[in-house]
Amino acid sequence: MELSDKTLNVLKNYASINPNIVFQEGNTLKTISVARNVMSQTSLEETLPSSFGIYDLNEFLSVLSLVDKPHLTFSDDYVTVGDSTGRSKIKYFFSDPDMLTAPNKDIIMPEPEVSFVLDTDTLNKVKKAASVLGHSEISITPSGGSVQLAVVDSKDATSNVFSIDVEGCYPEGADFNFILNVNNLKVVNEDFDVNISKKLISQFKSKQSELEYFIALEKTSKYGE
Repeated sequence: MELSDKTLNVLKNYASINPNIVFQEGNTLKTISVARNVMSQTSLEETLPSSFGIYDLNEFLSVLSLVDKPHLTFSDDYVTVGDSTGRSKIKYFFSDPDMLTAPNKDIIMPEPEVSFVLDTDTLNKVKKAASVLGHSEISITPSGGSVQLAVVDSKDATSNVFSIDVEGCYPEGADFNFILNVNNLKVVNEDFDVNISKKLISQFKSKQSELEYFIALEKTSKYGE
């Protein structure tokens, strides 16, 4: 089996969410952060023949980079990674899935109160602003029929603020201030349909791929009508 560039990019992203991962038999891949406040799932182009655990996903990705066009051959306790010539190979052992952090159930997204579109350009602007200003929070509020994303320090009313309006919808007259930690925004650079529930859960569904993220909101978030 060879892993596509798309799958490798997903694995690199998932390594930023959780350093270990459990692969399930089939073509569905899931991960969850150690704090269990970020969860993601997607469908792979490949179908895995069995379930197995990888303790250090970044190390595994580095192993794959040791050979050109890595070919994977699965055994019960390990995978053999070979090159295109058959001359080089690495024997990489699996870890016990019970020792790793993995999603134990699917997340059912509640009916959202707020929805908006977050394109790649806006996503990058928000992340850059957070880095430049040194803030770790994104405030999501109504803005004259649109939705405003603001990079803020909610503990300092005099702190500098970056804001940008995006296309969105919410109940007429709704008043809300959902707070998202920038450090939890570990998504790939794609365009997303974002849904937010007053139960303090957000859903990011990619417009370009099967990737889907569920990100918990901060408890300081507020919603009212």
